[in-house]
Amino acid sequence: NTIEFSGALHATIVKQVLLKNPSNYTLAYNVILVGRDAHDFSLPKGNTVTIPAGRQGFVNVEFTIRFLHPAEAVLLLISNKVDGIDGATMAFSLKAEIKSIEPLGIIRCRSPCYEL
Repeated sequence: NTIEFSGALHATIVKQVLLKNPSNYTLAYNVILVGRDAHDFSLPKGNTVTIPAGRQGFVNVEFTIRFLHPAEAVLLLISNKVDGIDGATMAFSLKAEIKSIEPLGIIRCRSPCYEL
């Protein structure tokens, strides 16, 4: 799956990835960000997630748009054995792009356009 982040320059966007556990066992994952722009994304709630049996859990991914170029990374969830049970490794594509540029402020000044 692809998770898309879009917004204004300097905006911070948080997306939540829903993970369901239909099994009768608790699943645990290490969460890793990899790829060219992985350092621009972050995991504000940490890099581990535990999902109880028959329940669901969330992974929050945060991105602050700092540059004009699009950003890409991969969100990997690698299973930790809990009670000898392994979950499936999952991967999500992260794509971010700027949609608008809002000025941070306006500076007014007077000066001649040119001088002889």
